[in-house]
Amino acid sequence: MAARKSDSEQISLIDTFREFKDTKNIDRTTLVSVLEESFRNVLAKLFGSDENFDVIVNPDKGDFEIYRNRIVVADGEVADENKQIALKDALAIEPDYEVGEEVSEPVNFAKFGRRAILNLRQTLASKVLELEHDTLYNKYKDRVGQVVVAEVYQVWKREVLMIDDENNELILPKSEQIPADIYRKGETMRAVILRVDNENNNPKMILSRTSPMFLERLLEMEVPEIGDGLIAIRRIARLPGERAKIAVESFDDRIDPVGACVGVKGNRVHGIVHELCNENIDVVNYTTNVQLFIQRALSPARISSINVNEEEHKAEVYLHPEDVSLAIGRGGMNIKLASMLTEYTIDVFREVPEDQVDEDIYLDEFSDEIDQWVIDAIKSIGLDTAKAVLNAPREMLVEKADLEEETVDQVLNVLRAEFEQ
Repeated sequence: MAARKSDSEQISLIDTFREFKDTKNIDRTTLVSVLEESFRNVLAKLFGSDENFDVIVNPDKGDFEIYRNRIVVADGEVADENKQIALKDALAIEPDYEVGEEVSEPVNFAKFGRRAILNLRQTLASKVLELEHDTLYNKYKDRVGQVVVAEVYQVWKREVLMIDDENNELILPKSEQIPADIYRKGETMRAVILRVDNENNNPKMILSRTSPMFLERLLEMEVPEIGDGLIAIRRIARLPGERAKIAVESFDDRIDPVGACVGVKGNRVHGIVHELCNENIDVVNYTTNVQLFIQRALSPARISSINVNEEEHKAEVYLHPEDVSLAIGRGGMNIKLASMLTEYTIDVFREVPEDQVDEDIYLDEFSDEIDQWVIDAIKSIGLDTAKAVLNAPREMLVEKADLEEETVDQVLNVLRAEFEQ
């Protein structure tokens, strides 16, 4: 009965190894190495050393053999029972052994008791888990920046747990989700592998659908000229789920990079727009000419003039009154994306007719009608006259001067009233 139990322990142990190999795709050499190391660790604990043991593992058949090698010494002269064997004991194994020869005898691991077998299981489980984590980390570390298709497995408040085609767990944090995304268990979604964290040897794959890298990879899939190296994506700015701007450059004069990326009637971006929850995509030509690049980034607005400060990466853009709202866009979206794309802080101003330039009043003169702290806040963004404030976009006053909309409206009403008198 005990022998049967021991045999079943061994078979069960090997079945575990084989299952691990099949499910985790560990190659044969690595599996053998892990098994052998696990056995040797336990043997070293039992005998003090594993140097004189041969461990033979056959994961394909699902069995293993252990042999202990000892040197034959004269009776009564055994100093180390692990590495030496008395002549009489050797002769009991094989009748023709002599002193000085090496005896190799099989070791029945089950004889060492249940504790040894349990110790082996724990050692192996630990090494298998460590190997699994290392394999997973190395696999996904090399795939950072690639798009994966994964199934939604669990939806939580702060993140979504997704499963890839090999049942590996991937995390899509709330901060990396497009606001309009809807996640239903069992549905598949695309995302880019943003990074792989490895805390305490526990790899954690982080996905993103808001990263510019995701949009870049989707474009590469839809536009073959990018993959062929004829067109390069130079910069991407995104407000996920709302709008995006992309700067592209062609290395072939015969290819229009904007037209190639958009496609006939927008057919190349339609799929991407749908994937990104109707995120509008603007494609512009990239150039190293800063003024021209800012002008293209602010399209569809038409710019009258630009003052560029390259040291501070700031630009003052002057437009006709009818183009100001186009440059700013709904909710300041267009100017925000243009600033992100060009990496310049862009301030928009209405162009003032020459006959009105001299008719201006310093803001400080309105201190009896406008609180001084409001005047100071407006002056801190470079506007110190009434006309300058009136020519500046309302959205800019709210955002950059950090004022309430109601306060800005009150200021504008006071200033307009002065010039209407």
